[in-house]
Amino acid sequence: MDFPLPPFPTIPSLHAAYDGGLDPRAVVAEAYRRLAEIDDPGIFLALVPEAEALAAAEALGAFDPQAKPLWGVPFAVKDNIDVAGLPTTAACPDFAFTPTETAPAVARLLAAGAILIGKTNLDQFATGLVGVRTPYPVPRNAIDPAYVPGGSSSGSAVAVSHGIVAFALGTDTAGSGRVPAGLNNVVGLKPSLGAVSSRGMLPACRTLDTLSVFAGTVADADAAFRVMAGFDPADPWSRPLPVAPVPAGLPPGLRLGVPNAAGLRFGGDALSETAFARTMADLEGIAGQTAEIDLAPMFAVAALLYDGPWVAERYEAIRAVMETRPEILHATTRTVIGSATRHAAADAFAGLYRLNELRRAADAVWSRVDVLCVPTYPRPQTRAALEADPIGPNSELGTYTNFVNLLDWCALAVPGRARADGFPAGITLIGPRGADGLLAALGARLHAASAERIGASRAPVPPVEDEPARALPGEIELVVVGAHLSGLPLNHELTGRGARFLRAAETAPEYRLHALPGGPPQRPGLVRVGEGGGAIATEVWALPPAGFGEFVAGIPAPLGIGTVRLADGTAPKGFLCEAAGLVGATDITGFGGWRRYMEKAAA
Repeated sequence: MDFPLPPFPTIPSLHAAYDGGLDPRAVVAEAYRRLAEIDDPGIFLALVPEAEALAAAEALGAFDPQAKPLWGVPFAVKDNIDVAGLPTTAACPDFAFTPTETAPAVARLLAAGAILIGKTNLDQFATGLVGVRTPYPVPRNAIDPAYVPGGSSSGSAVAVSHGIVAFALGTDTAGSGRVPAGLNNVVGLKPSLGAVSSRGMLPACRTLDTLSVFAGTVADADAAFRVMAGFDPADPWSRPLPVAPVPAGLPPGLRLGVPNAAGLRFGGDALSETAFARTMADLEGIAGQTAEIDLAPMFAVAALLYDGPWVAERYEAIRAVMETRPEILHATTRTVIGSATRHAAADAFAGLYRLNELRRAADAVWSRVDVLCVPTYPRPQTRAALEADPIGPNSELGTYTNFVNLLDWCALAVPGRARADGFPAGITLIGPRGADGLLAALGARLHAASAERIGASRAPVPPVEDEPARALPGEIELVVVGAHLSGLPLNHELTGRGARFLRAAETAPEYRLHALPGGPPQRPGLVRVGEGGGAIATEVWALPPAGFGEFVAGIPAPLGIGTVRLADGTAPKGFLCEAAGLVGATDITGFGGWRRYMEKAAA
């Protein structure tokens, strides 16, 4: 029996088809057919022979998405990431070598059942945001070939946009995993630094680099990221970061930051400005309150990347080439990296000192907002503009990306409302280190609300299917009622310990809530009274056992942790107050919850 191929190869659509009997070899054959039909020689620099990819599909055995969560999913890898047996060129043919070992992140994907199709084009040595700094044919933008494809991960973004592969790996130092995503109408996930091993990746700036993921949907990008993520003791830049599951829902009171008037830069492009405003309207409808943010500290950080000593880190990455064979480099690449020689060693320390000063100012944003929302790029750039000026348009594309890695933040580029001319105008969600899951939860909902199709295909963006909001095995549910609620001052004590939001819920109608004496800050006291009680608004969060234990150890008397009965029939652990602590307290049960009480008190 013949089973239809999905119009765009998302992981869920492929797995549903495989479960129905589709042969993964048909998906592999379709990938090569689409590539031939598109007839763009700039996308791939090396292809796995089709016969080998078909053999890899056949070798998967019986369909088993539990053992292999990426079973039968075609993917591609940027050609500055090693795959044993395939050349690594970094878009510099005279530099090319054939590695004998596969990068650990790629090896994890292969072990999870993904099928490699080939290695993709890039701005040479990952230096650029335009995708045209390559001696090979330039990949054509999948939406409109008059525009640049974006870089440096150009081929990866284009391959995903055309549906040749379900996802592709890029790298991201200054926006290379985000700008091409926005320009090709796909998702670009830039993880928290150190969450994914960088072994086997040619560095651009080793202190800032991370592997990134391009995909048709947020869920697919997140799935690939979670397969790759994990501490690698052999990688000196790897960090044991908690990779909490994506929240089942969005926390109430989620605070969104948007650039103030001075921080909104579109280069005079009214189409891009209008598209961003429309996407923000969608986002406000999904998540609620917004606050205007001054991006001056972030823009000052961005200036350090090329006007400061970090360009010397790019020089160090290819020092042997720069000092012995500079003639093999693309002219623009050589000019950009060659500017490093004007910096002295002392400049590196001056740059670090300045970065730390600016980081303190920039990090203050997280006391006001949970997610920062910015355009992925001010406006698209044409290939003609790059031919006239190889530097200026590239710099403009990095307006909202260059500062993120320097500040050790994570980011997710998501297609939003298209411009009136039909060209994509994406939005990027930015969070502090470790907020990858929250960005994915918000980004998936925004993508479904704003984008009409996946990439260059006609496939619609699938709706977000909310999963049951319960803790996973190995997690502990915790009920919070006061300043640990989302968006309130102590919520970071949860998120900093790997907590994820599960659900908003009311208690059973048998509790009284009090504002305890003392402070600031004021503290709530929840007491179970049985009859005569009321239903109190709470939030339920899930923590790993270590985080739960550390959190509970810091709870001061008269508060403690007990069992809280909720109206949904569950009874998680949660904050309760000793009766003796209610002396001098104010009963605020009538407000229905701490958040409403604080809002009334501030009015």
